[in-house]
Amino acid sequence: MKSSSSLTTLEDLLVQNMPINPLTNSWSPLLRVFLTFALLPSLLSAQAAAENKDYTELDRIVAVVNDDVITASELRQRIDTITQQMRQQRAPLPPLPVLRKQVLERIIINRIQLQLAAANGIRVDDETLNQTIRRIAEQNNMTLGQFRGVIEEDGFSFARFRETMREEIIITRLRQRQVDSRISVSDQEVDNFLANQKIQGNANDEYRLGHILIALPEGASPGQIKAARKKAQQILDELRQGTDFVQEAMAVSDGQQALSGGDLGWRRAGELPTIFADVVRDMKTGDISDLIRSPSGFHIIKLMDHRNTDRRIVTQTRARHILIRTNDLTSDEQARALILELRERAAGGEDFAELARTYSDDKASAVDGGDLGWVEKGKMVPEFEQAMLTLQPGQLSEAVKTQFGWHLIEVVERRETDVTEEFTKNKVREQIYQRKVEEANINWLRKLRDESYVELRL
Repeated sequence: MKSSSSLTTLEDLLVQNMPINPLTNSWSPLLRVFLTFALLPSLLSAQAAAENKDYTELDRIVAVVNDDVITASELRQRIDTITQQMRQQRAPLPPLPVLRKQVLERIIINRIQLQLAAANGIRVDDETLNQTIRRIAEQNNMTLGQFRGVIEEDGFSFARFRETMREEIIITRLRQRQVDSRISVSDQEVDNFLANQKIQGNANDEYRLGHILIALPEGASPGQIKAARKKAQQILDELRQGTDFVQEAMAVSDGQQALSGGDLGWRRAGELPTIFADVVRDMKTGDISDLIRSPSGFHIIKLMDHRNTDRRIVTQTRARHILIRTNDLTSDEQARALILELRERAAGGEDFAELARTYSDDKASAVDGGDLGWVEKGKMVPEFEQAMLTLQPGQLSEAVKTQFGWHLIEVVERRETDVTEEFTKNKVREQIYQRKVEEANINWLRKLRDESYVELRL
């Protein structure tokens, strides 16, 4: 059976590529436990300790985040989960102190976001959660029961998995509201980017980068900047002397991808952070950059790989249709019968366009004789598309039912066409948007972290 390490991840279903963090939504019971032991130390008297020297510490606080706490058991559970996942993926593990620090920081960031989401009334009900998990199972060709079995076979609690999913959906909704919805990309930005790419001749280039960040707090002092620069330069020197980049990123980077060895994945130039884009174009595979300064700190990038994508040729179909909707006045049977009658009339020589203008309930296309223009695969609802793609030019379909009603479809013509320019524009718009979102998210998270009260007790 398929391992959970190869399952479709939650970033596949949601516009952002993020890691799963097992947090808890309720801290009050734990906090009451700690307060009890703080206020009533007599519960563990010296006599009881003498009678039973072997005892296990129940739990302890490792961090305070605003009015919430993170416990040692939470941290230990998350470390165990990540360790197991990395072993399954045969990824090298950083030293335990480094892993502990990275994981705790990740929990802190997520906890801050969950607190803000709660304050803004962002919640995910059980039905939404169940639908999301069901879709993940379906995309991995499993029933919900099979999916649960895979999760538990790999040693993970399904109940914990559900709560992790709930928290990730909440955080995604928060980011969409606080950051993503405020980002826009103008036509001028797209045109400028394409013009620059055309000059440089690498419009279809993609890069895979490794990344190390030595972070600075907001409003860093000159002393903090000097210390961070010195640390970053020492790391850069070690890398150029042969130190493994992945291991170094896992050990020292403050970036979000530190536990993945700093791997940013494949990105087109437009998707790269602005401060990296100009630098990477002059690098060769395997090259390591000089220090790159940004408001968030000092960056080191390595060009892991580079590739060029091909032109995009697609099959397009020009079709027209007649739609009869079902409603209080027209039953499903009546709508189907009318479509079959219209099919006979069209097959008998009546003008399809005139029939569409007279009978079709799709008023947008009816004025054009039912003409839908040129469409490519993936643009129409599945039932309509499946019927349309089986027809040859000039052929009429049988009655086709979709969520909109009953259709009669005629394929007018079909062609192979180069949509590289249109595809590239859409892709560039998405790349610029994703780059802006990523940069805005980094700044937003850094601001949230700096404005929050965090006390570490590791």
